[in-house]
Parts: sequence; structure tokens; C-alpha cells
Amino acid sequence: MSMSDPQFWMMIASIIIAVCFVFMAIALVFIAIVVRRVIVTVRRLEEKLNPLIVKAEPLIEKVNDIGKQGKVISEQFAEMSRHLSSATKNFSESTELIKDEIAELKQLVSQTAVVAKEKVELVSETIDKTHSQIVLTADFVQRKVVEPARELAAIMAGVRRALEVLLAPSPKRVDKVYSDEELFIG
Repeated sequence: MSMSDPQFWMMIASIIIAVCFVFMAIALVFIAIVVRRVIVTVRRLEEKLNPLIVKAEPLIEKVNDIGKQGKVISEQFAEMSRHLSSATKNFSESTELIKDEIAELKQLVSQTAVVAKEKVELVSETIDKTHSQIVLTADFVQRKVVEPARELAAIMAGVRRALEVLLAPSPKRVDKVYSDEELFIG
């Protein structure tokens, strides 16, 4: 495929779009992994803090507040996870739509190529017909105009020579004595 071919550029655009979607998917997976690690970390923190709460009654209220905040954060992370899964679902739906569009574009390009090929063949046939008609016309002109004109010109040249011979002054006799000036060729 050459760089001037539209299919080449469409294929490059498709590859670029596919690479972008792959990077988006990697980013979403990375975010999901980070969220999951944060949730696990918050849960571990909560489990470690429960024995300390029993031991440290004055800090219980503060720890309860921290626990409540951890739960809120956990709920927010859970909600973020739901949003991420929804985004992933939307991403896969978008990918399917893009695949459908690419298939339609490929079909359009192939149809365009077929039509262009037919048009090139039509132009080629027209050029061939025109060439053969020009050759036939040139042959016709040669046979009907040029050859008779040559023959007519040859006849006219013969008639002219005949008239020149007939209308020419009679030659001087050879037995006559000429003056020296008449014999001078020079």
C-alpha cells in the first residue's frame, strides 16, 4: 500500500484510534487497581485500629470519627468502582461502534475502488475507440484525398511540361554560325 492510497490513511487512523483506546483501557485498569489497593488499605487500617479503640477509651470517639470517614471513603471508592465499571462498559460499547464504523468505511472504500476501476476501464476503452477512429479517418483521408491529389499533381506537372514543350520557341539551328558572345558560357 502506498502513502497516497486513501485506504492506507484510513488504516493508519484506525490504528491510532485503537492505540488510544488501549491506553484508555490501561489507564482505567490502573485506576481500578489503585482504588482497590486503597480500599484494602483502609480495611486493614480499620482492623488494626479496633483493638486500639478498646484500649484507648479517650481516643474512641476520634477513632470512631476516623472509622466513619474511612467508611465514607470506602463507599466513595465503591461508588467510584461502579462508575469505573460503567465507564469500562461504555468503553467496550464505543469500541464496538468504532469497529462497525470502520467496517462500513472499509466497505465504502472497496466500493469506491471498484467504481474507480470501472471508470478507468471506460476511459481506456474510449481512448482505444478514439484512436481506432482516428486511424480509420487518416486512412480514409489518405486514400480519398491525398492519393488522388498526388495523382492530379503528377498529371498537372505532365500537362505543364507538355505545354512548355509545345509552346517553347523553336530552337536555333546548329549549322548557323554564332557570334563569340553567344558561345560564351561564363
